[in-house]
Amino acid sequence: MGLLDLSSEHRFEAAARCEAAIEPANSRTREPANTREPPCPDLVRPPSYNPLMKSVRAESGRQRWEADVLQPALKKSPERAVPFTTVSGRPIERLYTPDDLDTLDYSRDLNHPGAFPYTRGIHPTGYRGKLWTMRQFAGYGTPEETNARYKALLAAGGTGLSVAFDLPTLMGRDPDDPLSLGEVGKCGVSVVSLADMQRLFDGIRLGDITTSMTINSPAPMIFAMYLVVAEQQGADWTQLSGTIQNDILKEFIAQKEYIYPPRESMRLITDVFTFCAKEVPRWNTVSVSGYHIREAGSTALQELAFTLRDGIEYVQYGIDAGLDVDDFAPRISFFFNSHSDFFEEIAKFRAARRIWAEVMRDRFGARSERSLKLRFHTQTAGVSLTAQQPYNNVVRTALQALAAVLGGTNSLHTNSLDEALALPTEEAATLALRTQQIIAHESGVANVADPLGGSYLVERLTLDMVEGTRTYFDTIDRMGGMVEAIEQGFPQREIAEASYRFQQAVEQRDKIIVGVNDFVQEDAPAVPILYIDETTADTQLRRLEELRRTRDRDAVQRSLGALRDTAAGTGNTMYALLDCARAYVTVGEMCDALRGVWGEYEEVPLI
Repeated sequence: MGLLDLSSEHRFEAAARCEAAIEPANSRTREPANTREPPCPDLVRPPSYNPLMKSVRAESGRQRWEADVLQPALKKSPERAVPFTTVSGRPIERLYTPDDLDTLDYSRDLNHPGAFPYTRGIHPTGYRGKLWTMRQFAGYGTPEETNARYKALLAAGGTGLSVAFDLPTLMGRDPDDPLSLGEVGKCGVSVVSLADMQRLFDGIRLGDITTSMTINSPAPMIFAMYLVVAEQQGADWTQLSGTIQNDILKEFIAQKEYIYPPRESMRLITDVFTFCAKEVPRWNTVSVSGYHIREAGSTALQELAFTLRDGIEYVQYGIDAGLDVDDFAPRISFFFNSHSDFFEEIAKFRAARRIWAEVMRDRFGARSERSLKLRFHTQTAGVSLTAQQPYNNVVRTALQALAAVLGGTNSLHTNSLDEALALPTEEAATLALRTQQIIAHESGVANVADPLGGSYLVERLTLDMVEGTRTYFDTIDRMGGMVEAIEQGFPQREIAEASYRFQQAVEQRDKIIVGVNDFVQEDAPAVPILYIDETTADTQLRRLEELRRTRDRDAVQRSLGALRDTAAGTGNTMYALLDCARAYVTVGEMCDALRGVWGEYEEVPLI
């Protein structure tokens, strides 16, 4: 990996200012030395400088290096007989030089941190002003158990909360639904009604923290409950900060936790956009998520392209619903995976900022700088964790977290070493948080913005990410948009094929997974894991029965009727959902009311 000559901070800018002043070499006549001022005195150049010869010299220099240095070295010691590719399968050259960046324009493609197109970061000072938010994803069992975990994470130095819900909640089912059997509280916290949301945040002032909630189809229902709890605590909705994932497109593409058909699902999302623009202006209304796309087996490029194209779709639907782009686009955030290929991931994050800025300016005519700036959360790659030799996962997570930081993430979750086996123990979750804190306070990487800016390799990978994403955009646009592409199965097929290729590479040992297909250890020590038994289900079923016996039945029926009428009409469903939450209507009951109006989506199998 080489570095561009950036020893003088203004060198690129000076070169750009001077370019017009330099005459072509074949039209220049030699003048006596010192008889005229150089066209641009702040750019120091050797006497024989000729910009038109730059590429020729670089190529001839590389050819000499290959002949005089490389070939003798290869004869003496050949390279390893393995494919030199990224995790995504992209070939990597043995050397990158200035010639690989002959199309790069610093001001247009990079620019300084805090300046359009924000490739090098959205903040001029990087992390020197404020570190990224250390937001640990947590949730299991009953609301009280998760509440205790949140308080422990905050006491350990966490600076934000991130809620993991169990599968019944994610699918809009109550604990007494037959499909909930065996799943209550197992992969996240069980939240059935407003009463559970009150328990979940007992003793935690929602006006003083930021909260991220990873939920999609029932996102508006959960968000309504959260707002009512904040209301009961006396918090001002206009000052609340946080994020609701609310990204249904990636459910159709990758995770498959959808309920309603695509267009009805998009109606719920635009209702949240409109509601929050008026009532909760500091809330991030959607977290457009590439994380799950990557976990499903996509390449880094596919993760980037499909995620940003989902974001474009949400913006277009918001505009079509009558919103001004600058009224809601600043509250759209993104959520990326940080996988194991260090430089590829850094390039992906840098490219994401540039692409989004250019799209918002050129495609949607956004005027607000806040609409142009892509803000994103990152989580280390769960799919990279192994059940074999689980302590290796600490190293994987550290490298992935470092890539996210070097790529300029705004918030970060680090996975725990035991997550390939179970939900993390408190000890494992604390160690994962400590990983972030060590990177922040001991490594020195937070001292400078975009530390790898100028690397020939990283800049080439960044350019390739931009170009590849634009190609995917063109393909999806020709289909009519992302909803239409999903209905045709395009992103699903692309991901399936990429996942298959990666699995083949692992099975053929072209890609080594330490402890899995090489360096295997049969007697690896066991690690303690967190076990969730059936007492959570028993508790939640008992509480649900008590709730239905004691709540105001008339208020329940009135609010559900109003929700059905709103869904069948054109009103904003968020106001009806708030009334349902206040009446202690359950998540399952609210979702069932909309199922009765809109039906459920069934995916067409792809072969």
